[in-house]
Amino acid sequence: MNITVFGGTGRTGSEMVRRALQDGHEVKMLVRTLNGEPQAGLTRVQGDARDAATVEQLIAGADAVVSALGTDATTTLSEATAAMIAGMKLHGVSRIVTIGTAGILNSRTQPGKLRYQSSESHRKVTFAAEEHQRAYEMLRASPLDWTVVCPTYLPDGDAVGGYRVERDYLPVDGQQISTGDTAAFAYAELLKREHVGYRVGIAY
Repeated sequence: MNITVFGGTGRTGSEMVRRALQDGHEVKMLVRTLNGEPQAGLTRVQGDARDAATVEQLIAGADAVVSALGTDATTTLSEATAAMIAGMKLHGVSRIVTIGTAGILNSRTQPGKLRYQSSESHRKVTFAAEEHQRAYEMLRASPLDWTVVCPTYLPDGDAVGGYRVERDYLPVDGQQISTGDTAAFAYAELLKREHVGYRVGIAY
């Protein structure tokens, strides 16, 4: 499989790239700076995820797209997501898995609200969650086969298993999930397509 990855140098994205290469897939990854040792199966392309032409060229020839882009106090995430959707439509690519945040899952205590909008969240600054919501709403309105993986508190850590997932909600009493297990689940979901058209909460 040919997989195009955005955010592949981050904590979760890099683990997804590692798993894809280990399984023999071809990975094309957008990077801000060209560095690192050559790896079999990996093509690094320097560019900006907000640039529609760059994104479109990166998606050409892909079988699936992964976005592990975070938020950086700008509109990079929403701009990049719009570019990805346009590029995927242009090249006939349907499958995309993105890493979101538990803040955009549904609130259990306040129906009709998302977690970051409700008393379930302790966020004082909501810009990042709002950016993730914008990205999610773009995907939801698109014809793509999308899945948004929504981890809660995300410390570094290996994949150990034993996590729980739930569509559109955070598993009850979920407190955290490692970067390793988030990547393991997201990578498996990319291939298995068990939760197409859903946000998926993940936690121990």
